[in-house]
Amino acid sequence: RRWIVDPLDGTTNFLHGLPHWAVSIALEHKGQIVAGVIYDPSKDEAFFAEKGQGAWMNESRLRVSGRDKMIESIFATGVPFGGRSDLPETLQDLARLMPACAGVRRFGAAALDMAYVAAGRYDGFWERGLQSWDMAAGIVIAREAGALVEPLAKGGDILESGDVICANEVIFDRFAKVIRNG
Repeated sequence: RRWIVDPLDGTTNFLHGLPHWAVSIALEHKGQIVAGVIYDPSKDEAFFAEKGQGAWMNESRLRVSGRDKMIESIFATGVPFGGRSDLPETLQDLARLMPACAGVRRFGAAALDMAYVAAGRYDGFWERGLQSWDMAAGIVIAREAGALVEPLAKGGDILESGDVICANEVIFDRFAKVIRNG
């Protein structure tokens, strides 16, 4: 067993007084993320899931959106900072995706972005260059709410690559095609 903990997801937001940050904790067992919790103290929202038991936010059961039209969908991502080399790829992703959707958001806390997919607030999320603690809890929460969650490179390992894509089942393939076929 291994605990994967991010005591402050959205550190820059926290340091700037922006109320979009969270505590993220996941449990990995035999190579699988089996449980996760993401707590947003600013909004007093606790997103949590256990493999095979569904996903919840406080007392409410979570379910991904049922949106089936890309042009009506809202997506989220992170934009690389600090000279990271994947900035050109992300900008190309945005150039391909933005004409095909209702908008792209960048709030700066990957764990919360994945929780928001689980809650149906976003229809999908992708990001490159994450650390395992940025997304481990979000993976199980999003999956338990009905999202498809995969590594950006098919057949890879999400936690090792740090590259993730997730969305509701209805639009996942179309969304993934736009992001992956750059």
